[in-house]
Amino acid sequence: MSTHELSHKQAKPLHEIKLSVLDLVPILEGGSPNSSFRHSLDLARHVEALGYNRYWLAEHHNMAAIGSSATSVVIGYIAGGTSKIRVGSGGIMLPNHAPLVIAEQFGTLESMYPGRIDLGLGRAPGSDQRTAGALRRNLHSSGDDFPELLSELRGYFDPARSVNPQVHAFPGEGLDVPIWLLGSSGYSAQLAGQLGLPFGFAGHFSPDYTLQAMELYHRSFRASDMLQEPYALVCLNVIVAETDEEAQRLATSQQQAFLNLIRGTIKPLKPPVDSMDGIWTPYEKEVMERQGRASILGSKETVRSKLQAFLNETKADELMINAQIYDHEARLNSYRWLAELVQKEPIAGE
Repeated sequence: MSTHELSHKQAKPLHEIKLSVLDLVPILEGGSPNSSFRHSLDLARHVEALGYNRYWLAEHHNMAAIGSSATSVVIGYIAGGTSKIRVGSGGIMLPNHAPLVIAEQFGTLESMYPGRIDLGLGRAPGSDQRTAGALRRNLHSSGDDFPELLSELRGYFDPARSVNPQVHAFPGEGLDVPIWLLGSSGYSAQLAGQLGLPFGFAGHFSPDYTLQAMELYHRSFRASDMLQEPYALVCLNVIVAETDEEAQRLATSQQQAFLNLIRGTIKPLKPPVDSMDGIWTPYEKEVMERQGRASILGSKETVRSKLQAFLNETKADELMINAQIYDHEARLNSYRWLAELVQKEPIAGE
């Protein structure tokens, strides 16, 4: 039995935590994919200079506000424009793809940018059911074949694990591309623990299950060639501004994006507003306020105390930050101020 209970783990102090970025490559109202990609590269260079650990892109389809649908392509663009930050997927939705193709794509990326590529995997469609059908995904599958797809994928990197020894991934075979399992419930948490893989939890849109998933991952963990101890990151929505009020205002772009999602409307990311009153219904406001538990917003002082409380509860090893901010300069500032508050002092040259 595992001895890795979450309750036995010591929470890290904030100044020891690694910070990373989840980028959905937001496409702005009045903007274009071209400008969004340039903004993402600028952000990647910015956070690299600030000491962030990883920069992950997410696979989503049929969403007008998200530009990272061709995830592997964007990873190559970001890795090619940076020099040391790890770049990867947060995540690739494996059931949307043939495992051989993903092994070849990430084998190619690892060959181009050695030692810098992460492969985070999820099992959801990353889209609606009609779009999943357009991706040729089996609509009768609930993702229960994910372990088999994962086993096949891992076999292309490590021939000793191969379930199809006559087929090889070139490039890919023999390369060490770290695989992470990502999820918003207990399924991937348990599987990651059983396989001894690192785990990433999507706390930015599934806050109610964060603690349960972290507990299940640690309780299920078995040591492996990759990890001797459990390692888990949690993704959060974090916006840092000069005041709590300004952070709340900036967050209304993210709130409008989530509102469009639950309404089933497809629109680019909208500018912030002074008030959401008149935009959402009372029921939608209630839903959004529950969802707000996935966000930490405010000045540096406010965010610092809330992040430490979050770490004390979840015992996360790393925090991955999503910040859907309409104004690019405000987005850059948010990530800079977050790095400063974690380091407890202003960063030289900023």
